[in-house]
Amino acid sequence: MTFDQQKQLEDAYLMHTYGRKGVQLVSGKGMTVVDDAGNEYLDFVSGVGAVSLGHCHPALAEALQHQAETLIHVSNYYYIEKRGEVAKLLSELLSAALPEKDEVTWKTFFANTGAEANECAIKLARLHARRVAEEAGVEPARTIVTLKRSFHGRTLATLAATAQPAKQEAFQPLPGGFAYSPINDIEALRSLFDQMKGQICAVMVEPIQGECGVHPCTPEFLAGVRSLCDENGALLIADEVQCGIFRTGKPFGFQHLGVTPDIVTIAKGVAGGMPTGMCAARADIADTFQPGDHGSTFGGSCLAVAAAHATLTTLAQGGFEDHVEEVGAYLREKLAALPHVIEVRGYGLMVAAELGEGAPAAGDVVAAGLDAGLLLNTTGPTTLRFLPPLVCEKTHIDVLVEKLGAILAS
Repeated sequence: MTFDQQKQLEDAYLMHTYGRKGVQLVSGKGMTVVDDAGNEYLDFVSGVGAVSLGHCHPALAEALQHQAETLIHVSNYYYIEKRGEVAKLLSELLSAALPEKDEVTWKTFFANTGAEANECAIKLARLHARRVAEEAGVEPARTIVTLKRSFHGRTLATLAATAQPAKQEAFQPLPGGFAYSPINDIEALRSLFDQMKGQICAVMVEPIQGECGVHPCTPEFLAGVRSLCDENGALLIADEVQCGIFRTGKPFGFQHLGVTPDIVTIAKGVAGGMPTGMCAARADIADTFQPGDHGSTFGGSCLAVAAAHATLTTLAQGGFEDHVEEVGAYLREKLAALPHVIEVRGYGLMVAAELGEGAPAAGDVVAAGLDAGLLLNTTGPTTLRFLPPLVCEKTHIDVLVEKLGAILAS
């Protein structure tokens, strides 16, 4: 089917929730995707960070083909192959930065998306607070604090957790039980804890905020959040949907910052592009859930688990930690030298470039990039975000900066 035919069908029959670019992508391999006219593009979006192994990685393609021919879905009423192995590998990766004496077991709930993983974390935190309060004979804490400019999903609860009024306003009334505090301002958070004494059950943070333009928490701030949670009997939730699974070099973003959370949410790159999400928690927290407290028809399906197993084993064994940190440092260095780039932020291959006065609008840069054979992304009028597949090489960066430099200088 031609691009024009596909566009007509989508315009007629799909809800217009996306402003799609004028191209139909039909195949891909590694860092490259191809449109229906045979034009090639270097992909620096990777399905918004989901295509972690690159397009059509052999290990992932083979795992999915084998599983599709064997067993696709049976529901969570039954045990299936590889689900336990994936959960064990996640537990090991989550404890990777801890001294051996401090390692803990993490237990995982399998979902389908990052929003679902965050919904699970919200429910688990509130249920845990309720159980603790019942034992103590007091009123349970119910409020979850999130950071301003955060993004936690588009369901009603995760939208309420997303502290961006522009995204919330059209969908009021939203569920209550959330409060907001600025990123990297520990005194503001301390003041909020003082004002809401005994009402806060958790603080949920993105160690590196993605959708607002790649803004990391500082190690000092996250250490302060950890201390305030411990002092007030609250849980610390790390939303690792975008910054997790080797995206920043280390298995998880929080591991750059020297603090271990109680609950971690995971999605995007964990299954190489297959819809998969997880909510992992320390075993003592996870055991709050009992049968019937939470569930998902498709979460942890045979196909999803096969994809996650292939992706995680490849990433864990393939030297990606050093590779992503090295190539990411090269990307940041090269971007910083481009015309009109006034700031570069991020870790590993989760990077933003801020454009200064006189630069083309970021949206225009994305459009020009498409004409030049680049898939680019913007999170605002002056911010370009780069989330390439983790197989990205320095040679790909060289092509990017040559073409992007020409666009910015024009």
